Amino acid sequence: MSIHVPLMPSTRHLFNAKTLAMMKPTAYLVNTARGPVIHEAELVEALRSNVIAGAALDVYEFEPKMVPGLAELANVVIAPHTASATRSSRSGMSVKAATNLLAMLKGERPPDCLNPGIYG
Repeated sequence: MSIHVPLMPSTRHLFNAKTLAMMKPTAYLVNTARGPVIHEAELVEALRSNVIAGAALDVYEFEPKMVPGLAELANVVIAPHTASATRSSRSGMSVKAATNLLAMLKGERPPDCLNPGIYG
């Protein structure tokens, strides 16, 4: 199962002991979304108990720290928060940043403004 949700109050710890137990024992959990979507201490226990087969994580609940035991598990693949490190993704990020900056320099509202309330 690959996780693709934003981090919001409703998705924090979306994957915990209860939801992990609903998965098949052959399931692999892949998280490239946000770390706190998974309750990592409960994930460690689920992996140790073979509740699920494994996990692949590019983000962590308490980034950059990992919960105790996670890094020692043989059924976990851990990446250093680099899932977006493709040429096309990084190029897109650069274009988006430049587009927003140019709009701001022209006195315009940036297309990806996260706090539109400042524009009244």
